[in-house]
Amino acid sequence: MCDAAASRDDGGKAAIMPADAEGEKDSRYEAAQKLISFGELTPKNVEQLRKLNLAVFPVKYSDKFYTDLSSNPVQLYTHLAYFTDIMVGAICCRVESQDGAAFKVYIMTIGVLAPYRRLGIGKQLLQKVLEACSLQPDCVEIYLHVQVGNDSAVDFYKGFGFEVGSIVKDYYTRLDVNDAHIISKRPPFLSTS
Repeated sequence: MCDAAASRDDGGKAAIMPADAEGEKDSRYEAAQKLISFGELTPKNVEQLRKLNLAVFPVKYSDKFYTDLSSNPVQLYTHLAYFTDIMVGAICCRVESQDGAAFKVYIMTIGVLAPYRRLGIGKQLLQKVLEACSLQPDCVEIYLHVQVGNDSAVDFYKGFGFEVGSIVKDYYTRLDVNDAHIISKRPPFLSTS
C-alpha cells in the first residue's frame, strides 16, 4: 500500500513575506491553534476519513483498509485532526507483531488537506503517535515508506529524529516515481530537547 509520504505536496516552500506580514502570519497561526482538536476513528466517522484520503492522496484505498482501521480494538496509533468540526487531517498506523511481545508501528498514511497545511497539524498528529509509542515498552520501532524525491517529507521525519534507510525498488505501482525510502525511528521516541 501507498502511504502518506506519497501525498500531494505544495512543494514544501513557504512564501517569502515582508517582516510585518510574517508577524501577521504568526498571529493567524496562533489563532488557528485554538480551533484544532483531535479525535479517534470510529465506525461513525470512517467515511469522513475515506473522503479525506481521496482528497489528499494520489491513490484510492480499499474498503478493507477502512474496515480494518475502524474495527481495530487498539486505536492508540490512529488519530484524526479537526479544524472546528471539520476533519482536515489524519494519521493511520498498524501494529506489526515481532518476536515475543515486541511490536513495530507502521505509518500507513498521514495527511492534511491543503488549505490547513502549515498550521502544525501534521506535526501534532505524528507527535501523538510518538507519544503513544513511548508509553509502550514493547514498541521497538516506528517506520514508513516515503516516495523517493519527496524531500519535504523526508525532512519532516528527520525533524523528529527518523533516519533514512534503504530504498525499496518499485514499492509504488501507480505513481510516476515507484521507489521508496524506508524511514524509521527506534526508542526513545520522544526527544528530550
